[in-house]
Amino acid sequence: MGYIPEDQALVKKIEINGVDKEYLEKANSYIQKDIQPNSRINLALYNLVNTKNGKYRTDRDRIRAVGEPPHLLDSTLVELSRKYVEGFLKTKGFFKAKVESDIKIKKKKAYITLSAIQGPSFKVRNIDYVVPDTAVRSLYKTERAIATRLKPGVRYDRDSLYYEWNELVFRMMKEHGYYDYIRQNMRVDADTNLLSSQVDLKVYIDNPENKSSHQIYTVNNTFVTVRTSDGLLKTTNADTTVLDSQYYFNDHTLRFRSPALRNYIYFNKDDIYNVKNEEITYNRLYDLNVFKSLKIDYVKTSDSTNQLNPRIEAVPLKRMSNRIEGEYTFNSGRNGFNVSNTYTDRNLFGGAEQLELKFRYGLLFDSRLTGSLFDRVFNRDLQVGANLTLPRLLLPFPNKSLGRNGLSRTIISSSIQLFDQKNAFTNRIFINSIAYSWVQSIYKLHSLTPFNIEYRNGLLDDALKEQLRNGGYELYIQTNDRRYVNLGSQYTYTFNTVKLNTLGNFFYFRGSADVGGNTLRTLDKLFNGNSQVKGQLFGLSYLQYTKADVDLRLYRSLGGERQFVARVSAGLAHPLGNTDVLPFEKNFFAGGSSGIRAWQARTLGPGNYNRSVLSSDTLRANLRNLDQLGEIKFESNIEYRFKIVNSFVGAKLNGATFSDVGNIWRIPGSDGTPGGDFKLNKFIGQLAIGAGVGMRLDYDYFVFRFDAGIKIKDPQFSGSEQWVIRHLFDRKEFKETYSATNAPDVYRFVQYNFGIGMPF
Repeated sequence: MGYIPEDQALVKKIEINGVDKEYLEKANSYIQKDIQPNSRINLALYNLVNTKNGKYRTDRDRIRAVGEPPHLLDSTLVELSRKYVEGFLKTKGFFKAKVESDIKIKKKKAYITLSAIQGPSFKVRNIDYVVPDTAVRSLYKTERAIATRLKPGVRYDRDSLYYEWNELVFRMMKEHGYYDYIRQNMRVDADTNLLSSQVDLKVYIDNPENKSSHQIYTVNNTFVTVRTSDGLLKTTNADTTVLDSQYYFNDHTLRFRSPALRNYIYFNKDDIYNVKNEEITYNRLYDLNVFKSLKIDYVKTSDSTNQLNPRIEAVPLKRMSNRIEGEYTFNSGRNGFNVSNTYTDRNLFGGAEQLELKFRYGLLFDSRLTGSLFDRVFNRDLQVGANLTLPRLLLPFPNKSLGRNGLSRTIISSSIQLFDQKNAFTNRIFINSIAYSWVQSIYKLHSLTPFNIEYRNGLLDDALKEQLRNGGYELYIQTNDRRYVNLGSQYTYTFNTVKLNTLGNFFYFRGSADVGGNTLRTLDKLFNGNSQVKGQLFGLSYLQYTKADVDLRLYRSLGGERQFVARVSAGLAHPLGNTDVLPFEKNFFAGGSSGIRAWQARTLGPGNYNRSVLSSDTLRANLRNLDQLGEIKFESNIEYRFKIVNSFVGAKLNGATFSDVGNIWRIPGSDGTPGGDFKLNKFIGQLAIGAGVGMRLDYDYFVFRFDAGIKIKDPQFSGSEQWVIRHLFDRKEFKETYSATNAPDVYRFVQYNFGIGMPF
């Protein structure tokens, strides 16, 4: 407290007594911000950079915008807060509410208490309606029967009045042709009877000034102007088009096809004006991801027909963009980098088609290898891909537009990956697919990939393959050393994706299914007939399998910017027909920044599997990230999210604490990973447990995330030794023992994860 002047006091605590729990959080929000207790972290940061010679800096000393300044006692703000809390209680029906304040100061610290006597809760007794326009009166009667919150017997609540005024009546009028309606046309009078604690309401929906009724408008012609990306209008050479004698396009970029844009405009001539059509037009045009700004307004026709001409002003994004990204990775003696480049053309054919060309290259070095820098390359990964996204369903037959609920898309993609791991493994994957996504409602999304054609050629190093075969590790040969073709189909359904960036109460669901090989199996029978060569088509092996996984989450608001999230994720994959073992890419893995965060990706499980069973240090090094996989997955996570600092290096700094539980398993009867099979009576004992803390830098458009996870229970050990947390403070001896059996693997109690976006 040494920086606080002698005649001032730092507010340490402020509390409200006598207010019902359901109103307490809202009541606290009426306390003035400048007398709410500081966050310790915010104040410590401010003190660190804004003090000099035992005093706070002044403006002349250039106060730095880090943390927050001390919140000092101000009796004027205390009185203002008292009045606001008292007024808030009256808006909730406590018309006799009284609030008093009390301030205690001790050693430059101020403690403020607001004590409330709520009094009785007033109930609505009678509701009368005065609506001179008979058409509006009939409409209001219908709408309020469905959605009103004003009913006799309920507690008086000004929020219910606001809902009636702003949501029910205003939306009702704007959705039924009443373009000129303004909110001031509605008012509510409240007559309180203080003796009986009851209130009578009278709702007025007045006619426009000097008019005997409200006027209904219809839509006439729609005018669309597409400016240049600089927001300018060309004086010459604009592309002018008229469609259906009602849509007038004026394109100053010369880039857009007017029939394509017409599909996302929901104004139709002679329709009754409806604000919903304006909102849907806004949403669909923005969904195209080609416009940076849109403006829709209306011009009344010059005659007396009560018609409106919608006018749409659109400013497009730059057509082409190029984004270069890079990252540095490090863990367990390995470090490396990834660089990527994404080129985007946002309007390839003039109909908002988007082409993305992606390139990614990564190198991972192992400091334990000898020789030159390139001799220490552990693995290299090259990926090249192209995606063409069409804002419509490209089908060989007519299909009904689903655009009112959301933009439908067709995605045609092709990619190739070249992966090499030194002295261990090379992989070549070539994938082509066509996928469709559509929106059933704003909450329900569907994605279908009817055709996913994949060619894969994976080769193990000959020496490693021989070493594996001699050691009885045939599983890793079957999983990785194989060449095949796969023709599969995938389907995904998600619910409530639109709510993921909110702080409300909701649940999220994602379920997906992946099936492959049925079509190729049919062709195999057709072309091979009675041939002894089964499971091949034109000399290539093909896959048969089924795979499904689900992700279920529960989000709960804890008030303010605090949120609790619980998640369960599970999956099952199974080889079918001619396929005995799934290839590496079709299996599940555990660990990583979005899973069990105390483990690095692909280093947990399966089951009780411990890599000490591998016969040599060299084998463990070569098989790293290749042997810990499974056909069964179960994960569960809980996370508490909260705000730390409002402003930190230009972003909001949020925090999180979390706990993760889960593992992966092999299907019963599998070989190669002792202790890795799923058995119901061993399931609980094979769950890994981790916990940790995290920080998130929220820049609104994206989030930088850092998590530190600590291992608590590690299923690779037996019995009570699984509770590795007890070795956290004598970890040197523990690590030495582990290294003796698992070298070159290094045991890490803490795993650091960096990422972009939330983990879930």
